Amino acid sequence: MAEELEPLSEGEAFLDIWNMLPDNIHSFPEELPVWDPTPVGSPLDPPGSGVLVPPPLPAEPPPPPVPPSPVVPSTEDYGGHHDFRLRFRETGTAKSVTCTYSPELNKLYCRLAKPCPVQVKVGVPPPPGTLLRAVAVYKKSEHVAEVVRRCPHHERCGGPGDGLAPAQHLIRVEGNPQARYHDDETTKRHSVAVPYEPPEVGSDCTTVLYNFMCNSSCMGGMNRRPILAILTLEGPGGQILGRRCFEVRVCACPGRDRKIEEENFRKRGGAKRALSPTAEAPESSKKRVLNPDSEVFCLQIRGRRRYEMLKEINDALEAAEGGAAPPRPTKGRRPRGEGLVPRGKKLLLKGEPADSD
Repeated sequence: MAEELEPLSEGEAFLDIWNMLPDNIHSFPEELPVWDPTPVGSPLDPPGSGVLVPPPLPAEPPPPPVPPSPVVPSTEDYGGHHDFRLRFRETGTAKSVTCTYSPELNKLYCRLAKPCPVQVKVGVPPPPGTLLRAVAVYKKSEHVAEVVRRCPHHERCGGPGDGLAPAQHLIRVEGNPQARYHDDETTKRHSVAVPYEPPEVGSDCTTVLYNFMCNSSCMGGMNRRPILAILTLEGPGGQILGRRCFEVRVCACPGRDRKIEEENFRKRGGAKRALSPTAEAPESSKKRVLNPDSEVFCLQIRGRRRYEMLKEINDALEAAEGGAAPPRPTKGRRPRGEGLVPRGKKLLLKGEPADSD
């Protein structure tokens, strides 16, 4: 029977394994090899190495330069090659409406921080990467150089969407997380841009919801100064493909204000039409001047004596021309005593006997 081996202790087992290792395992190299950054299979490998290296990707062309922003933006409508247009929903002038547009005045009336749907329509689809930008400017020339911003009160109080938009921006876009707010470095004007989206199936326009975050009457902000909203269709390089403008009034009752301003506009238009025939008055006066001797004039004279003297002169001139002076009724007072009965006397009627003294 084979002789059974005694089990080794843990220390003896480790010592036997250590002695079985080669001698060079206990020594470390004095210098580590230098790392070579050349990847395996690079073009520096000798030909025939069998490693295929893909060609380097071509560098992307730089984007076209963005045209500089004008200090005074243009407010002229420009449809361009793409026939860029805007449309607004018909809402009437009821007191309950939060947004209404007047085609007669080209003016949008809306409440503070209420969405205003603006429909964007193009005749020719723009290229990919096109943006729709909105910026506000003052309408009058004495204020057009100023930046339209919110009043300090509303800027501090905040409002819906303050987490996504800067507090000082007046125009905001609702319901579009791709909206980008921009402060121009040159003009310091505020704008908001959204990517242009083609209309859905069965529709011919795209709707964008805009909010106006300050009243037109706010002190320290617009301060009752009229503003214009400029919507531009911008290409990938920043070039203007189309432009549309409309006036905006932010108020508490848009329907009432629209109705009042439209009535005033019609009254002014009616007054102008009524006054237009007076332009022909100079022509008629010229015709009368052709024969001045036949004209009749009215002269106001103060004092009876002066009137009698001038009347005698006029009668003499009329007689000198060979015609009798035409009898003219006078508005002067009747001479004293003329046509009056003396005091204490009785006016006798025909057939009545006179009283004896």
